[in-house]
Amino acid sequence: MKRLIEKGLMFGNLVHVAGPVMVERYNRALEHLTGKRTELDDFYIDIAGYSPEVGQEFGDPLYLNHDGVNRQFILLTTEQKRAPLLDAMFSVSRTLLRRWIGENESALFALTARDAVAGELVNSVFDIREPARLFDIRRIRVEADTVSGTLRDARALAGKVDRFMTEEDAWFDDVLIAEMIGIAGRTGDVTRNPVRLNGDAFGIGNFWTAHFGPLYIFQDLPHPGVVTTGDPGRLGDLPVARVLALSDRDGIARFLDENGLVEPIVRARGIDSAAILRQKMDFVLINALAGVAGDLRQRSRAEMRRLARAHADRLPPEFHGLAGLINWAEGGGPWPRITSDHPAYFYTLRAAGTPDADLVNMLLAELTPRDFRQLFICHKSLFYRLYRDWPEAKQAYVAEYLEREYQVDKAGARRALFGHEAPMEEPAPAPTRQDLIARVGPWGAVRRQ
Repeated sequence: MKRLIEKGLMFGNLVHVAGPVMVERYNRALEHLTGKRTELDDFYIDIAGYSPEVGQEFGDPLYLNHDGVNRQFILLTTEQKRAPLLDAMFSVSRTLLRRWIGENESALFALTARDAVAGELVNSVFDIREPARLFDIRRIRVEADTVSGTLRDARALAGKVDRFMTEEDAWFDDVLIAEMIGIAGRTGDVTRNPVRLNGDAFGIGNFWTAHFGPLYIFQDLPHPGVVTTGDPGRLGDLPVARVLALSDRDGIARFLDENGLVEPIVRARGIDSAAILRQKMDFVLINALAGVAGDLRQRSRAEMRRLARAHADRLPPEFHGLAGLINWAEGGGPWPRITSDHPAYFYTLRAAGTPDADLVNMLLAELTPRDFRQLFICHKSLFYRLYRDWPEAKQAYVAEYLEREYQVDKAGARRALFGHEAPMEEPAPAPTRQDLIARVGPWGAVRRQ
């Protein structure tokens, strides 16, 4: 893992906390939330303020995420919005935190200039002892304030200002005026510089969770279902009819197709599908040859083809399936029949342009573990877990490839692989009442005999 850390592929974009002022702010927030303090002089934190070093010091990687539910967070700077979320238990947590910080960036910038903001992602579930409880998570509310209670004081001051402006004898209420002056000394003038945080509640639909599986929960679809990496029989009664094991390739393929969640790469608009499939072939080849073909780094495609011919007996069916599809895509070969039971099937798909595209690409990454690039982009926790057991030659190749081909232009790589172009033509506007009358008359369409 050291190689990944050195190349910025692990623990990248974390925020450095150093200096007595910032460490003390973090400690005050940490004590406010957990009753603990760190003895470290400097450390790194993620978007939620979690620090691997502090977790190691406490012997508790969940010190801000007790039981993996209702994650707490510490915000020292709005720059944390660019950081990853380490050890995520829900796929939506980072998205919600990043969105909340973005919607309140000006207010949070002002608040964190003087103090740390501490808070919690709150839902109605505090204890997940059985899988069915996961379906009760429908909305998440963000509760936050500075450690000194700036927002609480601002609300209190705003209420007292309203009393002062509306009550007839408030001008003579010395106690009220003294209270206003005292609170204003801590908050500033909230009438001219209002301090409030907006967008504190977010709806939750489909998501991945590390609990009980992990599980992919698709509850807001025409045909809802759950995909589990464990045994479906151990999940008990769930409020969905379809519960699929990750090994049920045919069932997952039908589920994704029925809900319009995937599309074939060769038919996707706005991408170089042949190039993407050829890269997937390279990744499958690397997986097959790691440990038997020496150093694989900096190999040209011609050298890779020679290696493939020399070790043809080691090439898996995924390689041959993708080769046939590329041959067809470039116009020179017959259409290859790749059904859901073929090992290459899920390598030929990508998420369709739906709100759940990230979740679907995450599921596809787990179904296609030889595509280490998609695994790294879409499912980092699984990537790190699998990386530990790869041969040294594969580890070296993967780290160098991701540093050279992905790190230099992350946005461009994601756009090339997963982006969806807008329709070429604007959708036609819905017909107005006058349009319908002009077309069929004021009494509606008349059937012809």
